[in-house]
Amino acid sequence: AASRVIVHVDLDCFYAQVEMLRNPDLRDKPLGVQQKSLVVTCNYEARKLGIKKLMSVKDAKEKCPQLILVNGEDLTPYREMSYKVTELLGEFCPLVERLGFDENFVDITEIVEKRLNQLEQSGRSRVCVSGHVYNNQALNLHDATHVRLVIGSQVAEEFREAVSARLGLTGCAGVASNKLLAKLVSGTFKPNQQTVLLPESCGGLMRTLDGIQKVPGIGYKTTKRLETLGVRNVCDLQAFPSAVLEKELGVSVAQRIQKLSYGEDDSPVTPSGPPQSFSDEDSFKKCSSEVEVKEKIKELLPNLLDRIYKDGRQPGTVRLTIRRFSSTAKWFSRESRQCPLPPHLLQKLGKGKRSTVLSSLVDILMKLFRKMIDVDLPFHLTLLSVCFSNLRHLPSSKKGSISFYLKQMSPPSGSGK
Repeated sequence: AASRVIVHVDLDCFYAQVEMLRNPDLRDKPLGVQQKSLVVTCNYEARKLGIKKLMSVKDAKEKCPQLILVNGEDLTPYREMSYKVTELLGEFCPLVERLGFDENFVDITEIVEKRLNQLEQSGRSRVCVSGHVYNNQALNLHDATHVRLVIGSQVAEEFREAVSARLGLTGCAGVASNKLLAKLVSGTFKPNQQTVLLPESCGGLMRTLDGIQKVPGIGYKTTKRLETLGVRNVCDLQAFPSAVLEKELGVSVAQRIQKLSYGEDDSPVTPSGPPQSFSDEDSFKKCSSEVEVKEKIKELLPNLLDRIYKDGRQPGTVRLTIRRFSSTAKWFSRESRQCPLPPHLLQKLGKGKRSTVLSSLVDILMKLFRKMIDVDLPFHLTLLSVCFSNLRHLPSSKKGSISFYLKQMSPPSGSGK
């Protein structure tokens, strides 16, 4: 645990970024994402004008009359983009742990060790830090821990560049020797920047926290109990007699939170579960013919089918989403239609016969398209999205066995067939 290098990737104003990707016209305008009567997040243009997260819609509109509000009640686009980020980071390293929609931990220890060995073999000793060093602490390139963290900063920059280039999202990153410190240091410089924390600055970082509740891993209830004991900040917790704390909170909790107060955290990065759907979309200024729609669907499918095949699970449902342009409507509107995937297609997909299922999938998606659009009338689309969901693991029988195909083909019980 002492030699770990952990990156915490934290996307900037995530919901707002997703909305700006969905509608690029919002990009340079003050934008807030509304859920119920609250602005749950806003872009940096809005923040410059005094809008803050979790501000009431009423107060936000009074503060900034030109604020544009987007309804963020439907979490589907945020969830799908969140999984894309985790999936992309997983291409670099298998140890990726999601933390909410907009944060991921990545344990890059193995990548760093490989690069360190390459450096040593090449005879080069100079490495340059990417981004900031917390508190401008001087680097000691004769210290192996410092060198590991510097290499880690280079890997973190590669992560951020890939997320920006492939998904259009910016984010901050923190590089440190454990999850707790990586998370705390990642927000030092915002937006779209990164910071590395050297071990000697750990104590200073912990002391900057203005309350116990700011320590990740110490929840609301524990904070309230500590406050009744007179413990209000990190220094109080560090100085509090361990025996009294153990008596009040129990040995394991007391020891854990006192370790956290010193920046000690040996919890591993635990890979999160697989994504619940695979989707891809394309936005454009205008798409107004069936031929164009068909071509755009054909462009989206190969990458999606590759991702599904690598994942190993079978999707049960396919969904098509469109966005129409309207010169009179205030907002761009999205519509979706979905349907189950036929069993014969699933069998071909499971065997990796992607080329043979492509034309069948295009036909299915075009049928869904015609349910939403009357193709005999003029239409103007600005986005198409294809999503495969309801993912299931293949039966345990071997793919090539007769029992596997019988299971796939057997009708539901009670169907009378």
